[in-house]
Amino acid sequence: MVVTESSGYPQATAEFTWLLILAALRRLPPYMANLYAGRWQQSVPPRAGWPLAGLGESLHGKTLGVWGYGRIGKLVAGYGRAFGMRVQVHGRAASLQAAAADGLLAVEDKQTFFASSDVLTLHLRLTDSTRGCVTAADLAAMQPTALIANTGRAELIEPGALAAALQTGRPGLAAVDVYEREPLAGERWNDEPLLKLPNAICTPHLGFTERQSYETLLGGAFDNLVAYANGVPVNVANPVALALSK
Repeated sequence: MVVTESSGYPQATAEFTWLLILAALRRLPPYMANLYAGRWQQSVPPRAGWPLAGLGESLHGKTLGVWGYGRIGKLVAGYGRAFGMRVQVHGRAASLQAAAADGLLAVEDKQTFFASSDVLTLHLRLTDSTRGCVTAADLAAMQPTALIANTGRAELIEPGALAAALQTGRPGLAAVDVYEREPLAGERWNDEPLLKLPNAICTPHLGFTERQSYETLLGGAFDNLVAYANGVPVNVANPVALALSK
């Protein structure tokens, strides 16, 4: 079977990453819930152990950590610069070199990267080498005031490690769009611990769910089918199968 690939739309996920980060830092969920309940300009009263309580925080001057400097990671880093953040990148040697060439801080040591990031966001492909690459020890190195965002794949983090880390308060906040078991419906909804934590903002895998993204993905798929039907296949992912089909 010949398999072809369509192109993605990285802007959708990059923009959604910032939507989650801003919602968490500016405490939008509790503010909005109080507004709908008739309480004007009220968040959750400050109390120990609930980072979403109290006043929100701005991004300017904070340190943004981007793990993975591919198409999405580069966009996220650029948006961070626009907010006036200090941007640092962690990843493979090629990513570190590209980040340094773009004037960003390349951080090779993983523990230093986690400990020094006020906001840390993951933008890695899920492969055998990246599965579980974020460990419980990495999360424990983060500051109690720090936020981790994940719009990539839940499996980048050790199973159960994020929920456990949030319960201990390091990091203090999480904004997630992906889960170890999807979709979250029925029994899976009841079994997802992140949904029960007051310091986690959760959305139902919406990073790519946007009009332009769908048009790019589906349009590219249709173009590939038409090209194959016309005898001029393009974007073939397994050229060996193509050679055998002739």
